[in-house]
Formats: sequence, structure tokens, C-alpha cells
Amino acid sequence: MSDGPVNVADVERTDYDHGDRTFQRKQLGAAAGGEELGASLYEVPAGKRLWLRHYHEGNEESVFVLQGGGTLWLGPDRTEHTLESGDYVALPAGEDSAHEIEAGDDGLRLLMHSTMHDPDITVYPDRDMVGLYGGSAPGGDSDERSLSAYLDRDAEVDYWED
Repeated sequence: MSDGPVNVADVERTDYDHGDRTFQRKQLGAAAGGEELGASLYEVPAGKRLWLRHYHEGNEESVFVLQGGGTLWLGPDRTEHTLESGDYVALPAGEDSAHEIEAGDDGLRLLMHSTMHDPDITVYPDRDMVGLYGGSAPGGDSDERSLSAYLDRDAEVDYWED
């Protein structure tokens, strides 16, 4: 149960700096006591990108642009879309929602939502990699996870092999 409203100014910020993938995140959903719906506020400096291009097999996401603009590459063909303040993007589970976002010249401030279904598989098509999550959905409490691994997408063993 929620304890009531949370103000964004009171939510701890996490900084990510991985070269061209530099941004700040505030996990509002978790701070407000959300259990099945996540929400994060992102601040992305000009020319920087968010997460690696990916899609979820078990969770749906959405993007709402609050300020600034940028570029969204969407789907298996990386179709390019311009993002501007007021734009909303629905990202249902599956390959058609593979996405990557880059901030424009004025930076980008956006709100992302996601369902918090557990377990989940996140697919990173440009890296032929998958993320496996059990015990807590991506964006959830990592201390509760019984499984959290990034693997080569083609990693496979024979079921009957010893």
C-alpha cells in the first residue's frame, strides 16, 4: 500500500556514466510503493543516450517526453523518429518495440513506465545478448533477485547432457 504522494525532489538520484550512455534516473514508482507498475524520471544530457537498444519479452514500457527532444530508433529496422516535448510512445512486449533513445541539442527529460512482471527476459539485438531476471523484474529490487544474468543469446546446452 502506498504511503501517499512522493515529490520528485525527495527521490534519490542514480547517475549512470558509460561513455555516450550518460543519464540520471529517479525511480519514482518504487519510492511511491509501486508493486506492479514502475516509473522513472530520466535526465539525459545533449547528445547522450539511454540504455542499450533492447526490448522485453515479459514487460511493457512507455515513454513520455516532458522537456527537450531527441531521437528514438524503434523496431527491428531501427526506424528513426523525432521526439519532442509532449510525445508519448507505447512499447508493448516483443521485438517490434526494440528501442534506443538519444537526447537532442537541448537534452531530454522523460518519464518511463513499465509493468513489473517477473520473470522477464530482456533482448539486446545489437549485442546478441539477453538479460534474465527472476525474483524481481528489471528496475525492481535487485536484492530480491534469485536470477540476474546477461548471456550470449545463443548460449545453449543440451538438456540431457551431463
